[in-house]
Amino acid sequence: MEQVYTSEASPSVMDPFGRSVLIDQAVLMLGVSKRTVYYRIRQGRLQTIRTRCGSQRVLIASIHDLVRSQTPTAPRPVLSEALTGFTS
Repeated sequence: MEQVYTSEASPSVMDPFGRSVLIDQAVLMLGVSKRTVYYRIRQGRLQTIRTRCGSQRVLIASIHDLVRSQTPTAPRPVLSEALTGFTS
């Protein structure tokens, strides 16, 4: 049975793994190193759960929140535009 989502970005497209992913999968999804994922967990920017067998999994919702928080809302000016008006 297929689930239907009405949100802006369909979770079935955004998280093919379910509600949580392994650390290695989070590394691939975020495009960062394993160390960076562990830093983000320690900082509280990524939330995790422990499975019955003791492995740590990263919640997909926290990955989405982290990515959204890192996406700039307005384009930053190019350095040459920022320096317009300055003379050497």
